[in-house]
Amino acid sequence: MLDIKYIRDNADAVKKGVFDRNMTCDVDRLLSLYDQILKHRQAIDSANTCIKANQNSVRAASSEKERAELVESGKRLKQEVAELKSSIDDLMPEYNALMLSVPNAMADDTPIGKSDDLNVEVEVWSRPTRFEFEPKNHIELGRSLDLLDFSAGAKVAGTKFYFMKNEAVLLDLALQTYAINKLVKKGYTPLITPDLAKDDILRGSGFNPRGSERNTYSIEGLDLNLIATAEITVGGMLSNTILNYEDLPKKYVAFSHCFRTEAGAAGRAAYGLYRVHQFSKVEMYQFVKSEDGESALQELLDIEKEIYSELGIPYRVIRICSGDLGAPAYKKYDIEAWMPGKGDEGEYGEVTSVGNFTDFQSRRLNIKYIDKNGSRKFVTTLNGTAVATGRIILAIMENFQRADGSIGIPEALIPYTGFSEIAPKTA
Repeated sequence: MLDIKYIRDNADAVKKGVFDRNMTCDVDRLLSLYDQILKHRQAIDSANTCIKANQNSVRAASSEKERAELVESGKRLKQEVAELKSSIDDLMPEYNALMLSVPNAMADDTPIGKSDDLNVEVEVWSRPTRFEFEPKNHIELGRSLDLLDFSAGAKVAGTKFYFMKNEAVLLDLALQTYAINKLVKKGYTPLITPDLAKDDILRGSGFNPRGSERNTYSIEGLDLNLIATAEITVGGMLSNTILNYEDLPKKYVAFSHCFRTEAGAAGRAAYGLYRVHQFSKVEMYQFVKSEDGESALQELLDIEKEIYSELGIPYRVIRICSGDLGAPAYKKYDIEAWMPGKGDEGEYGEVTSVGNFTDFQSRRLNIKYIDKNGSRKFVTTLNGTAVATGRIILAIMENFQRADGSIGIPEALIPYTGFSEIAPKTA
């Protein structure tokens, strides 16, 4: 959430940001409501001053007639205050909804574009994997090696759910442990978070928990939702908190299950493990001082690059353009891994996202810190994916497959899996 005073003083820039993000927000209506609310509040302050003066006059009245007239005047003033407060109450729902619809500011060097087609490639690591045999996609490999069962998942829970089996289960657990251990060694506090969060915690993180635009599952009859990412719960953990200057930065690595409706996702982009309703993820999250946001973002991106280099998965780093940025992020990068089975001849697919959200989330969640001068400021929040295990298993299966139908295990994971390959099952 942006400060309303910032929106008022930078209205043209805010409108341009809304346009560049390909979003909808009536900034003029928001400012009109703000002016009305401000005038009503000023009128209330003025009326309360008059009420106080009137009360003093009543006590000092020299006659019953004068006292009665003053009491009547006081009643009119109080009625005026009540009507002004009622008017504010009537305006606040629309005002609050519009405030929540205003996106964050963007970094000045953000690429401008309406869709992800205009994201900018900034770095490539290793060349796409090529084979001297006809490769299979992970769905075919999962079936032949008895690792994945999408049919059973659909039977139990519906489409885009699945069972992991045999070595795939151990590989998933290995990825979780590998990522968490790496981050703990770098000074991050490990967490396992709830898989549920309240509506206001989702809104605070920039997610819409209800309505047609939601991408999360809500629990009917309860103020609870299945989370789409641990970003939601870790941010909520420190909601309504004031931190000391010395407390920052706070760095967390959090494991959670993630649930997404993925409404409208279909076709090639939704194949197999690439887009599912439930998956496991290890998330990095930082709370930092406002001046440290850029260096913290680079740290998180460097960790992501380190992980995928160690796993030996070819990838590229993408700078996210305005139209693909979403509402909360100020600046954002994705890492896309090479997936040989995606598309006709292989494609890059997103495996991580990392962003600087400045104070957009912390204003909503009310997370502040006391600076060196004793002033209270909203913290800057950042988060990034360490591993979303399903998509990484997809990338490992497709990049490390062999002509004999087996799959090699990245060297970095062998200490955690206890095996170096997944071989075809013998009869």
